[in-house]
This record gives sequence, C-alpha cells and structure tokens, in this order.
Amino acid sequence: MPKIRILIVDDSVVVRKMLTEALSLDPDIEVVGTASNGQIGLARVTQFNPDLITLDVAMPVMDGLKMLAELRKTHEKLPVIMFSLLTERGAEATLDALSLGASDYVTKPANAEGAASVLQQVRTELIPKIKALCPSATLAPAARPSQPEAAGKISFHTQTSFDARPEVLAIGVSTGGPNALLALLPALARNFPAPVVIVQHMPPLFTRLLAERLGAASGFNGREGTAGAMLQPGDLWIAPGGFHMEVNRTPEGVRLRTHEEPPENSCRPAVDVLFRSVARAYGARALAVILTGMGQDGLRGCENIREARGQILAQDEASSVVWGMPGAVVQAGLAHKVLPLAEMATEINRRFQTSAALAGPARPNIISTTPAMPKAS
Repeated sequence: MPKIRILIVDDSVVVRKMLTEALSLDPDIEVVGTASNGQIGLARVTQFNPDLITLDVAMPVMDGLKMLAELRKTHEKLPVIMFSLLTERGAEATLDALSLGASDYVTKPANAEGAASVLQQVRTELIPKIKALCPSATLAPAARPSQPEAAGKISFHTQTSFDARPEVLAIGVSTGGPNALLALLPALARNFPAPVVIVQHMPPLFTRLLAERLGAASGFNGREGTAGAMLQPGDLWIAPGGFHMEVNRTPEGVRLRTHEEPPENSCRPAVDVLFRSVARAYGARALAVILTGMGQDGLRGCENIREARGQILAQDEASSVVWGMPGAVVQAGLAHKVLPLAEMATEINRRFQTSAALAGPARPNIISTTPAMPKAS
C-alpha cells in the first residue's frame, strides 16, 4: 500500500527536522521533501507531487498565506494543514488560511523548539488529521463505509413530518467547520426565529475570533458562550475553546452553562455534551445539524435527540472535508435527512417554517470586513 507523501514547508530548520523525524516514525507516512519558504514550497509541490502539505504561517520571502493563495490556483483539492502558534495573531492568521482553502490546522506547542513537545503534538494531533484527510492511503477499500449501506439505513429512519416546530438550532462540526459555517449561516432566513448554539472543535482564542467572524458575515449576534447567558432568537453562541457548553431550562428561560468537566471523545468542547443538554432542554423542539469533521463526536448526542423526538440533519459525504462525524450519525440510522452543504440552509429554514411573513424583527444586515470563506469542498 502506498504511503502518504508529505511536504513540510517551515522556515525553522529545527522544526523541519523534528517534523520529518516524527512523521517518518509512522509506517503509513513518508516525508518526500521540505522547504524553507512558500516560494520554494510551490516549486517543491511540482517536483514531489505530495499527497498533503504541512504549512507554517510566518515565513520570509513568501509566507504561508501567500503560498496557499497561489497553490489553490493550480491545486484546488490538495490537503493543506497549517502549523501555527496559539496566539491571537496566530489564530487570526489560521482563520485567514482556512478562508483561503486550508483543510485544517495544528497549533504549535508553546515551546516549538522542544523535541518532546513537537513529537507529542505530531502523534496526538497532526498524524490523525493527515490520515483523516488522506483516507485512501491508509484504508483498504473494504474498510471504507459504503454509500449503499448508509442509504438503506437512512430510508428506514426517514421522517418527513413532526408535531412541533423547532425552537433551537444546534450544530456540531470539526474539520472543515469554519468554511462550512460561513456557507450555511448567512443563508439562513433573516427572520430566523430561534437561537443557534454551536460546538466547533477549536482551542481558546480561535473560538472567540470565529464567533465574531461568523456574526459579522451572517447578521446573527455571534459570541463565544458565557455562563448564564439567556438564549434569544438572533443569537449565535459558539462553545469556548477548552470548555464544554450546555443549555439549561430555567424558570426565566433557557440559559447557557460552561464547565471544565473531563473531555469526551478527546474533545472539550464536545458536541455530545451540547446535544445531550439540547435534548433535555428542548425535547421534540430541537433541531440538530451534524457537519463535516473527523471522529464520532455527536453520535451519542444525536441518539439523545432522537430519543427526545427531536430532528437531525447530516451533511453528505461528497460535500464534507471529512465525513467522520456526519458519517457516524448517518450509518447509525439517526439522521432524518442527509444533504449537501449547499442545500442545508434551505432545509433548516423549511423545518423552522421560516418565511418573509414570519413575525419578528429581521437580523441586522451587517457587512463583514473579513474575507469570505469559500464553501467546503
């Protein structure tokens, strides 16, 4: 079976060496080349024809963002994982990279020059993402989920009508999520009659900046979740990095709760935690949407929502960057409908019975100064 061919682009000699050594320890991976800046990196893409690129952000001559913009002119689908610092500047640059078409990112350890910390980061974060973005190189054909089997399970569980209109939209997403959310949220009706709560697997800083960008682009009041906040129509809440986020029904209304209980599915925030609470607080009036992402976070939470007679929509494989999270829900027969990302907003609007005549103020039409993120492919 052929190995996954990796090109490393980073201006640090030490980081290039450590990444090469750490990745080469995996039998499924081969580092075919390195480059010290984006200009050399573009030449090496043609020379080595890699399956995936790891790309630093800050480099001399040509930085990672400029290289990525040039790369996407000729290699639209080539997976790229950004390797950036966990700082506000690094988070902004990473979100910019995702908007330019980067597939995913890994944050560098605080001491990026330490061999042990880099090796641990590579083992726990980078290698799983490489394999998720290049599944054909690591899975035999028989091991890949078949579309006909999933389709059979979908039809068995499909339900077209429900007793109650939803009162909340809960979204779970991971790899490819920022672009998917930027494609979905602005397409929701301006008079959307419910709050939106989201778990996007991201660290601190990233979630706050993402919430601000999504709010500016969509017209929702986009914020990072805070304990005790009351949910209102027009609000968009993203679980803060490093914290689980829940919704709890109180005599005054439904409020947010954040906490640092143990990770679930190796994630904090976790989709399962949010979806469980949504099932408790809203029951049959919950609509959950599971979008692109690696792993199975959200599967158990979708079981809770189904048990509460809520509704579940899942993104299809063709439009997902990684079909792990939605695929697990689909293959378990939990999704009421499976849709391409481009059709998801229309279906959500329909299920909320949203129309131009619906009572209530429209969301403000905020013009974003942030570069638009392309739809996930």
